[in-house]
Amino acid sequence: MKGARNQRNIRRKQVLVSTTDGGPWWRSAVIYQVYPRSFADGNGDGVGDIGGIRAHLGHLRDLGVDAIWMSPWYPSPMADAGYDVADFRDIDPVFGSLTEAETLIEEAHAAGIRMIVDIVPNHISSEHPWFKAALADPDAPERELFWFRPGRGENGDEMPTDWRGEFDGTTWTRTADGQWYLHLFAPEQPDLNWDHPKVREEFESILRFWFDRGVDGIRIDSAALLLKDPSLPEVMADTPHPFHDLDGVHDVYRAWRRVSDSYDGDRALIGEVWMPEVERFANYLRPDELHAAFNFDLLGCAWDPVLMRESIDRTLHAHAAVGAPATWVLSNHDVTRHVTRYGREDTTFSFDNNLDGTPVDLELGTRRARAAALLSLSLPGATYIYQGDELGLWENEAIPEDQRQDPMWARRGHGREGCRVPLPWSGDESPFGFSTVTPWLPQPADWKGLTAQAQSGDPSSMLSLYRSAIALRRAEPGLHEPAMAWIDLHPEVLAYCRGAAFACVVNMSGASVALPDHESLLLASGPLDGDRIPPDTAVWLRMR
Repeated sequence: MKGARNQRNIRRKQVLVSTTDGGPWWRSAVIYQVYPRSFADGNGDGVGDIGGIRAHLGHLRDLGVDAIWMSPWYPSPMADAGYDVADFRDIDPVFGSLTEAETLIEEAHAAGIRMIVDIVPNHISSEHPWFKAALADPDAPERELFWFRPGRGENGDEMPTDWRGEFDGTTWTRTADGQWYLHLFAPEQPDLNWDHPKVREEFESILRFWFDRGVDGIRIDSAALLLKDPSLPEVMADTPHPFHDLDGVHDVYRAWRRVSDSYDGDRALIGEVWMPEVERFANYLRPDELHAAFNFDLLGCAWDPVLMRESIDRTLHAHAAVGAPATWVLSNHDVTRHVTRYGREDTTFSFDNNLDGTPVDLELGTRRARAAALLSLSLPGATYIYQGDELGLWENEAIPEDQRQDPMWARRGHGREGCRVPLPWSGDESPFGFSTVTPWLPQPADWKGLTAQAQSGDPSSMLSLYRSAIALRRAEPGLHEPAMAWIDLHPEVLAYCRGAAFACVVNMSGASVALPDHESLLLASGPLDGDRIPPDTAVWLRMR
């Protein structure tokens, strides 16, 4: 492969310290997701790159994050924004070079920030050498690395199954020789056959490639989808799903765990596991499998005290059962930004809901997002921040259709570009310091008050709130405790304590509520009304 020339033996010794509670860093880290196309443009072509990330490492250091999760930066035709990977051992030229990536890892470590890279094991790009060889010759051994099957019907004109894709739409594409290949996502993303030992060997080698370059963790995309039932049954309500969460997938992650455990420095495996059944979700976090997994329960939850308390309890119980840390996330590169979600009448999120175009109260959404920041940053476990959360960015729902590139847009009528708009760094108009030219996606003109530069000197800004909360998270002894206990103050107030002296109170009612008896106010998400907490406001308290 293209990057093979760089596979020198550079197993770098990790020297970074743990985060808050003295355990492995990934159990309590604040992890910041960088979507590289939209973080910062270092070479002036309108697209974010490694040079831009390196230039703004100071922003992440000052924010106080423990680690960066880097969305895919590999060579790719970009049919799905880089999640269609043509080579896992190199960097796409639009982002820079492998040498620059290695330098970024070193510079991040020097700034006290760990690095997590994104691996996409379910599928690869149709431009990957394996798939190109498989298409070129029906008898090529590479065909066995994918799901090529004859069609149904007298002439094989019907798809092998009626499975629906993860982006909706069909999951099979016919080739020139008459066979069909499986793709749970876009046609440019053929699914790999994880029953083949060569596929398993290749990805274990890819893990070693990046661990050798000093990365501290691997984020695993669509972690539950790898295996398929080879009999290709249809999806039925009362039978096991043919490609979601098959039991054999756990053998893959046990092998990956053996790879990560062979390195020093607490290397972490973090899964993207969308799983409605809590018990099935927890299976991925058993002691010999993944270290952590994204918890999407709270992300999709309505702004409702009863439902949020149930979500938190459900999450903590599931993780405690397998001794794994909980994770908390409010937004990412796939979902509607939570400032927008929390400003709608329906504050939930799911991929089955098309929320575009419904009215948004941005003032309300921002107030709730500030409170949610204090909530998520004070719960036990690790917290993930999506780039722009710390600036209070909202979803850009005014992107012209001719600028939309997301394959989900064509299949579902709901695109993900609105949360992927380039960040505003400085200035009063686009490109807001992101680039010197027009960015690859349009930035709202009203973001001029949300630039990092504008917020840095404002103690009441969202950025200042995040900086203060993360600093207190490190300093406050109660936030190093592994457990929490609820405090019953009011039916529509979430309140809990960590340790003997820390408490978080979130008023989700429609009226102000009295502050509980306390020694001192550590932080508030918004102005207080004397000794009362206004609606949609959170406080951190040191208790008596």
